[in-house]
Amino acid sequence: MLGVLLILCLYYTVATYHTEQPTGREGAISLAGSIRTDIAKDARIVIVAQTDAAETEFAETLHADLLAHGYQNVAMAQGDPPAVRKELEALAVTGSPIGLIATTPTCQGWTVFDALKAHNPAFSRTAVRVPQSGRRSTFLSPSNLRNVADQIAVIAIIAVGMTLVILTGGIDLSVGSLVALSAILTAWLIQHGGGVQATFSTMCLASLIAILACGAMGLFSGLMVTGFRIPSFIATLAIMQVASGLAFIVAQGQSINALPTSFTWLGRGENLASLPNAVVLMVLLYALAHLVMTRTRIGRYIYAVGGNSEAARLSGVQTRRILLFVYLISGIAAGIGGVITASQLQAGAPTYGQMYELYVIAAVVVGGTSLAGGEGRIFNTLIGAFIIAVIRNGMNLTNTEPYKQKVVLGLVILGAVLLDRLKRRRTPN
Repeated sequence: MLGVLLILCLYYTVATYHTEQPTGREGAISLAGSIRTDIAKDARIVIVAQTDAAETEFAETLHADLLAHGYQNVAMAQGDPPAVRKELEALAVTGSPIGLIATTPTCQGWTVFDALKAHNPAFSRTAVRVPQSGRRSTFLSPSNLRNVADQIAVIAIIAVGMTLVILTGGIDLSVGSLVALSAILTAWLIQHGGGVQATFSTMCLASLIAILACGAMGLFSGLMVTGFRIPSFIATLAIMQVASGLAFIVAQGQSINALPTSFTWLGRGENLASLPNAVVLMVLLYALAHLVMTRTRIGRYIYAVGGNSEAARLSGVQTRRILLFVYLISGIAAGIGGVITASQLQAGAPTYGQMYELYVIAAVVVGGTSLAGGEGRIFNTLIGAFIIAVIRNGMNLTNTEPYKQKVVLGLVILGAVLLDRLKRRRTPN
């Protein structure tokens, strides 16, 4: 699975390579380096840009960089073409001739520069320079990699609980609706606990209550499966409907937006090595789950129940308790996902989490966990989650239509299941 992930990353790295001229601060730094290479420090330079935020950042960064490297005769002219022309003409009648106009790719095509050269002798030898273009991969850009991490954090966290459920031979279809319920409960409690003025303790308590409520819903699913022998597919399908209905009832069909700005700390904040806090939490949860599954008795029992429930029961394993435990954890994981979603969007809405159960199950299955139970690894689920995220992100970057994306995702899930079945057929009993 790790090899597949690397191949996908390599493919989308190549597929999204394109020629691009840097803008903003990046463009200014690139152009400053070019100017320092072959423009004398006593040359007169005018920086031309428009007045929007990105162009202003370009002009100010380039101006500061050139001054810091000994260029003292540097001026700026900002505005639309007529305003810039007036400023350039005013600058031309004072001081030495203008040797260079440093501008942005957006302004490069202005006819004002050609007009000045044709009709004003002061500009006959003035060069116009923009940041050098280069080939780069959109997929590997820092902003896109962060976007992939942000997109996968919630799905991957929910997949921890789903992995435990599938390892026991079950399935949990309620996780998407539990995300919506958790987000709504968190937002509703914060709104009634002070709204935008809510304290840190209020936000923590609201989040904890929402997570525990989702855990209770997961536990109820487990009771239906263990106590009444209802197939997990049916039991969790019913809970999915119940949780979705409760989310709409609590929210009265509306989104809840009266949340403090500080509530976004978990979903959008960065405190460790510029990593999003949600991603840090995801890594910690996977490390904890890995320790539980590989170093504790309950982890061995989960594998045993999934491998052969009756044999595990005859060996003294409390199979019902194990099943209750995994459905409880699945509900809690979905609750955490809902809190993160509310934090990322600074709101709660009953429509959150739609189709999440599909993406979560896909991550677990693509990660190699067998739907028959008893076989799979936690960290492989994380790799599977990243595979799904990279496929979705890559298709978005290559402008693949949404309906085609559904076809691809469905084929990926089907392929993973087929590979699992073929592997089990080759394995001798």
